[in-house]
Amino acid sequence: MNFRNILLLLLLLPTLRLTAQNRKVDPTWLRRSIPIAGNREDLPVPCRYRPVFGEGDPDSPTLRTVTRFGEFTLKPNASCAAEVREREEELYFVLQGNPVIHYGAQAYTTQPNDFTYLAPGMGRSMTNSSPQIARVLIMTFKIPPQVSIRAASPTLRIVNLKDVKEQTVAGHPSSVLYKLLVGPGTATRDAIDQAYVVTSLFWMDFAPGGTNFPHHHEAAEEIYLLIDGQGEMVAGSGMDGVEGRYRAQAGDAYYFRPNCTVGFYNENKPEAKAHILAVRARIPPPDADD
Repeated sequence: MNFRNILLLLLLLPTLRLTAQNRKVDPTWLRRSIPIAGNREDLPVPCRYRPVFGEGDPDSPTLRTVTRFGEFTLKPNASCAAEVREREEELYFVLQGNPVIHYGAQAYTTQPNDFTYLAPGMGRSMTNSSPQIARVLIMTFKIPPQVSIRAASPTLRIVNLKDVKEQTVAGHPSSVLYKLLVGPGTATRDAIDQAYVVTSLFWMDFAPGGTNFPHHHEAAEEIYLLIDGQGEMVAGSGMDGVEGRYRAQAGDAYYFRPNCTVGFYNENKPEAKAHILAVRARIPPPDADD
């Protein structure tokens, strides 16, 4: 190498180092916050979707199957535009108010803690004829092209959280009780079993000092939303395998990539309760060039 080439290389080295240092690292997990209560009647539009993860969030490329996870808010007397999602399935969980879900040719009035599954290819929209703000948690998931879509039911099954029994789940301690809300169409254990890629929408009820034990899922991504209470969320781990713990309070939402350590430790105080709404979805097989 002649002197001129060496000089050129030396001049380029700082630029190469800067580029490498500035490159964004793919996160193993993400943390956001979503208000659990509040009227916010100063909404600039009748219907608004506020992204938490997925579309509209700067880290959306990190997600594999999740398209949207966010809050849809309707002002009083609001009417929202209809849409059809051909190869995406959706879950709705009503956080506040009495929104009306229009699905196909029918309309369904809902109440807080109602949840439902919306199949791909069916038209849907929402209205709010009540004088109160309505808020719905919307979770949308991509269905891989190799999966065959079956004919959708023309009716919507809506279930309320209070009508689902609590139970323990094998492999987890009895200090947390589960309500199994939505599962795959091949299952029979959940309140609604109709999904393609969603393996579980579930509710966790933590006793004081309770935990679901840190664990991971090799072929699924997961989201936890802390509905009430506070404690320590487990997200990822260090070189020594010890889980990373982060203080969490109501409204904190965590996204976990496949193989990321996930878990929760409730406060160990008398009467300290915590509830988490969680959703898990199966990721598609990796591309050949991954």
